[in-house]
Amino acid sequence: MNYDVIVVGGGHAGCEACLASSRLGKNTLLVTGRIENIADMPCNPSIGGPAKGIVVREIDALGGEMGKNTDKSFLQMKMLNFKKGPAVRALRAQADKITYKQEMLKTLRNQENLSILEAMVEDLIVNNNKIGGIILEDGTKIKAKAVILTTGTYLKGAVLYGSTKFSSGPHDEKPSLHLSDKLRTLGFNIKRLKTGTPPRIEKSSIDFTKASLEPGDDVCHQFSFSKKIEYNPDDQIPCHLIYTTPETHEIIRNNLNKSSMYGGYVEGVGPRYCPSIEDKIVRFADKERHQLFLEPESIYYDDIYIQGFSTSMPHDVQEEMVHSLPGLEHAVIKKYAYAIEYDAIDSLQLRPSLETKVVENLFTAGQINGTSGYEEAAGQGLIAGINAVRKIDEKEPLVLKRNEAYIGVLIDDLVVKGVIDPYRLLTSRAEYRLLLRHDNADIRLREYGHEIGLVSDAEYQAFQTKINDIAQLENDLIKTKITPKKEINDYLHSLDSAEIYDSMTLYNLLKRPEISIDNIMRFLDKDYDANVKEQVEINIKYEGYIKKANKDAEKMLEYENIKIPDDIDYSKVINLASEACQKLTEIRPVSIGQAMRISGVNPSDITMLLMHLRKESRNE
Repeated sequence: MNYDVIVVGGGHAGCEACLASSRLGKNTLLVTGRIENIADMPCNPSIGGPAKGIVVREIDALGGEMGKNTDKSFLQMKMLNFKKGPAVRALRAQADKITYKQEMLKTLRNQENLSILEAMVEDLIVNNNKIGGIILEDGTKIKAKAVILTTGTYLKGAVLYGSTKFSSGPHDEKPSLHLSDKLRTLGFNIKRLKTGTPPRIEKSSIDFTKASLEPGDDVCHQFSFSKKIEYNPDDQIPCHLIYTTPETHEIIRNNLNKSSMYGGYVEGVGPRYCPSIEDKIVRFADKERHQLFLEPESIYYDDIYIQGFSTSMPHDVQEEMVHSLPGLEHAVIKKYAYAIEYDAIDSLQLRPSLETKVVENLFTAGQINGTSGYEEAAGQGLIAGINAVRKIDEKEPLVLKRNEAYIGVLIDDLVVKGVIDPYRLLTSRAEYRLLLRHDNADIRLREYGHEIGLVSDAEYQAFQTKINDIAQLENDLIKTKITPKKEINDYLHSLDSAEIYDSMTLYNLLKRPEISIDNIMRFLDKDYDANVKEQVEINIKYEGYIKKANKDAEKMLEYENIKIPDDIDYSKVINLASEACQKLTEIRPVSIGQAMRISGVNPSDITMLLMHLRKESRNE
């Protein structure tokens, strides 16, 4: 059997990777341990959230599937941080775990050029440091021009709770026991990481009168730019909010030695930004309580997910902990919490294209690269799928810059800074987050998606119409003036806005913080789509800040455009500090901009490197 691209693993990274590859015309094989668990959500039942929701929008803008699939399968939609600035707003969907899997599998099965095989991959075919295919558990060899590993938590996966530890993937699935050993023999540095999940509770056993209602928004939202969806906001399924109690904290403190983590049974490094509840109690001992969300997992079964209550305590202690929570005094635990350890590679051994430096035409995406989260995995999978195809076709890879996408921030952090604990994308990681907003993901990335071939002509034409409408509305606001008539000033007073004494353009009026775009549409003859109006309002109100951010980004791009040769010998760079020489040799940045972001590389080292590059350029 021969394929252009083989994708190993059917999680969120694998789904995006194989869809991108097959949609770009390559004969693609997806190999997964269990077909029914493709696109599974083994942990939280949600898509999106701070930074992550913007990644989903970026995936959609580039022609990926996660946003479309979420729009088909959500239980609840919420725009987070809506009352704050546009730089931190992000959409979050409570997803139906069953519907999400079903819809994604349907999409995969209907996709041309894509085959799905249920099997375990235990080895790779590598010739002269170039990938040649995969070897299945039964010894079957399947050849390919490129391979993408999206193995999630299955590389030597081990489940832990209390002193119990056994080899397993999520849902008691069989892990991959030998593939990480093969990667180590090929020259990959292997890390051991850990994540975890909370208990699931029988809904009927919860007293929701002791919890605060957390409904979805009363307006319609969607992730995808391609197809407008309509739904009744009243039909959304609510979540609920509760808090830990002093009794909860006492139970945890009294049993810390029984936790897998604090009992010394865990080898892997856990996530810093999504800690277990026992880790929260220890690290934030001054906190009297921690918030927990009770979230539905599906309309097809009765499980409630306790968001924020991940633990590796033994089952009897988990019972005490759960019953100490308000409304859960008589709760029935349907599935106990656990921690899971797994192998991952050192992301410093990746190129910005997500091709490995160790083996040519071998790409990796998702938790194997040290990240956490469905969205981070999907974003990497999409880029790996695109770039595997472009490598086969001998085209330049798609590498998104830090001022272009959160996906660009994510991958740049992985390949330049590396990871110690499972990486989680945060808005604070992006220097240009005012440019990387929820509302403008298509404006930033749709052009790339169409140029690559994942965005259809019809989708691109709709995008062009939106761009033209934005320009037209901005022009209308610049040309249209209001004068200090009584009825106009009375209207401004009704909006708690100062009256005007001279004529004023609507463009300048909109700069007032108390005036919204909808307030001034009455002065125009034509109405526009809500997304167009939102874009124009943000552009005008934040004009100065956006210009400054773009100017700062332009300075950064000057250094990004100074490329560093692949074969540079850093030991020959005069006066380069030894630590900088070691880091640069290990990471091998592709540009001066990347080199500047490496820990241990100082401004004086960059000066010496620039002088060396100029000297080498003159000698050519």
